[in-house]
This record gives sequence, C-alpha cells and structure tokens, in this order.
Amino acid sequence: MKKKHLAIALSRLGGFRNPKPELEQYRTPGDVAAELLWLAYSQGDIGDKIVADLGAGTGVLSAGACLLGAERVYAVEVDGDAVEVLLGNLESLDLLDCVDVFHGDVSDFSEKVDTVVMNPPFGSQNPHADRPFLIKAFEVSDVVYSIHLAKPEVRRFIEAFVRDFNFSITHRVTLSFEIPAQFFFHRKRLERIPVDVYRFQRV
Repeated sequence: MKKKHLAIALSRLGGFRNPKPELEQYRTPGDVAAELLWLAYSQGDIGDKIVADLGAGTGVLSAGACLLGAERVYAVEVDGDAVEVLLGNLESLDLLDCVDVFHGDVSDFSEKVDTVVMNPPFGSQNPHADRPFLIKAFEVSDVVYSIHLAKPEVRRFIEAFVRDFNFSITHRVTLSFEIPAQFFFHRKRLERIPVDVYRFQRV
C-alpha cells in the first residue's frame, strides 16, 4: 500500500457522531494519520509489531497500523460513543481480528507494546491534557509517535518532558491539521493549524 492510498482509505472512515469538547475529540485527518504511520512503517515500527493507539477515538491510527501490517493493535479509548464508531470503522475494512479494544481510561492500560501511536488532546480546553498520554506511552513502550501543536512553548515543553523520562526526539515533522467547525466556540468553518508529528525513543 502506498502512502497516498493509505491517506485516502483513512479519510473515508467515520468520524465522531457526538464529539465532546471536554475530551477534545477531533478526528485525525487521513493525510496526517498517513504521514505518522508511514514514518513509523519506514522506521520498522509497524510491520509485525504490537502497537497501542492511546486515545484511539474513531480508530483512524489503529486501522492504519493494521493496514500497514501490525501484528496486533490495542485501541485504548474511554468514550463509549467513539468505541462504537471505531468498531464500525474496523468492520468496514475487515480489521476486527487485528485490534483489541480497551474501553477505559488510558491510565488503566498496562500492556507492554513495541510501538505507541497517538493523537492526544492538544490541551486547548484542559491544559496539560496530553501529559497522561505521554506518561503512559513512555511506560508501556520504548518507541512513541505522537501529534502535538507546533508552537514554541509546546516544543519547549515536549523537549523537556521527554528528557525527564529518558527519551529523545529522533524525528519531528510539521504538518497542517484540519479541524472543521463542530463546537460552539469555533469561529471558522474550517481551521488549519500546524502540528508536529514526533518520534520519541528511549535513550
């Protein structure tokens, strides 16, 4: 599968039916998901690997990891509405056998995995909402891929935070992330924000 075909397949998946602002539920765009997953695939971190998707939402990253040959994916998601969509998306691609859904808080997940992929909350509604995801990712894996806002203050935080957990940044790719208007506080029909896709590795 080529990266552009992966992006198309992921962009066709169903999004949140009832997105919750307090959970910052934004669908991961197909092109952004494909860039993250293709980077992971090119580094040998997806094919035949055990992968965890923390805060899996509607399963875009989980599905993509399976399409790129992951042996097993743990999709960790606290919201029941999102889990329903996730299961439907996996069924539509005949990927139910590839994924174990963990319906619960990310802090309660404890399986050791080869690779973590995630699009955690940006912390726009709840400051530092991404920290529990990073902490859990560094606990369960030596290799982590994650999406964060491409802002100077966020970059400084990420650089210091990963150092504290004995991880290093091996890759950082800046992309445009599309957010359609879906909450009462959105002023634009479509917002494009710069994000960084990171690869972290234990030192």
